[in-house]
Amino acid sequence: MKQYLSYAFGAFGHDAFYNTLSIYFMMFITSQLFTNSGDEKMVGMVTLLIVVIRVGEIMFDPLIGGVVDNTETRWGKFRPWILSGSIIAAIGLLFLFSDYFGLSTSNPIFYLVLLGITFVIIDVFYSFSDIALWSMLPAMSLDSKARSRFGTASRIGSTLGAQIVIVIITPAILLFSHIFSKVPFGTQTKAGWTSYVVIVALLCVVGAAIICWNLKEEHNAIRSDTHHTTVKDVFKAIGNNSQLLWIAASYFLFAFSYVITNSLLMYYFRYRLGNAAAYTWVGVITCILGVISVAIYPMLESLIHRKAIYVGGIGLMLLGYIIFLFAGQNLPLVLVAVSFYFFPYPLIFLSTLMFITDSVEFGQLKNGTRNESVTLSVRPLIDKLAGAVSNGVVGFVAVAVGMTGNAKPSDISASGVQEFNAFMFYIPIILLIVAAFIFFRKVTLTEEKHAEIVKTLQAKLGGSSNNSVDTDTSTISDIDNSNFNQVPVRPNPKDY
Repeated sequence: MKQYLSYAFGAFGHDAFYNTLSIYFMMFITSQLFTNSGDEKMVGMVTLLIVVIRVGEIMFDPLIGGVVDNTETRWGKFRPWILSGSIIAAIGLLFLFSDYFGLSTSNPIFYLVLLGITFVIIDVFYSFSDIALWSMLPAMSLDSKARSRFGTASRIGSTLGAQIVIVIITPAILLFSHIFSKVPFGTQTKAGWTSYVVIVALLCVVGAAIICWNLKEEHNAIRSDTHHTTVKDVFKAIGNNSQLLWIAASYFLFAFSYVITNSLLMYYFRYRLGNAAAYTWVGVITCILGVISVAIYPMLESLIHRKAIYVGGIGLMLLGYIIFLFAGQNLPLVLVAVSFYFFPYPLIFLSTLMFITDSVEFGQLKNGTRNESVTLSVRPLIDKLAGAVSNGVVGFVAVAVGMTGNAKPSDISASGVQEFNAFMFYIPIILLIVAAFIFFRKVTLTEEKHAEIVKTLQAKLGGSSNNSVDTDTSTISDIDNSNFNQVPVRPNPKDY
């Protein structure tokens, strides 16, 4: 229980950090730093800079996974990166949500240079922390059910962390603005935003420290089947893992759809409903539903299995979109749409995480060596790629439809509303449908098939003096062809 709680609290601070960075940074830029007429150029330059950095940096995520896989210390391979990465990224976040001591107005070019450097540092070290944190899942157990329990605990924490941001961000910023800037309550200032970010940074670091103190890796023959990971090995581990690639393709479309809508939701409340304060209700609703959603995941997994959870969850999200389209400016109906849309998200995330985690053994059987962090790096790579592209979309949409500064709902033209709806609703709907189709047709690594792969690996490693795994191509082929009829190798009792 201590390990479950530790994983949950670490994920809490980790996702509070991620949501603050990926969803609200552009809101800070467009509502606090560049709000005057003529500042659209700076908003565009910041948007372009971030998109280029994030798209360029995430291509190194598998290499970061390779570095983590090659790490050998007295504290294990994951914990040093979790703690050091979180500390450095948290310090960078404090600078990011500021005007760099006035440079944003006094010297915009120097501001952009420093912003770019800071963003690179945050992305790199958060990637080390993120990849190491989630790579611990396959390292703590080989059993799918045990992994699901650890995954559920971590997802409860990450759901609370991500959604508590939505609950507290507006009242916290208003409170800190009132305290530190001496403005009337209800007005946001840069100092209010920065003060809020201090809390998020502390949560991230403390959570990482708790994980490092309490979580331990499991040591066994299968986990010992590794060798030094080269750059070539990194791309081989991903490129030769067909199940991982299909999962990644579907999840990217899903994540891109989700992040676009989620990032534009605060704009929807502020500039479409004209009720920014009501956005807090989104956090309350999604926080409660998120915990319920994650809590029932183990039961759903035993009843209908992960694949049905993933595809069925997308169906519920599509229903939420339909309600959104009919809601207009009706706040209660908007909140109903939010409920249908956000409830299945943690379930889909957990299903994806478990499929990717189990694909570690699939790749080990196929490639002849184990690559935990390289394999698990694919999920955060996709999340960051989706976040990077969505940042560009949000910046473009905000400027194009006039949702900047102190604009009011009445200032948004009818064509602007249609353009906003296209990016927040119509495009994400199409992406979700394609994602569900790919997952349903191509992902075949079920829980039962993973258990058979583990038995095969145990038998092979138990009978091998040099701990190398000979690839069982028929087993791999059966999974790819959804025809897993091969009888697994009978394990040797001595292996246990």
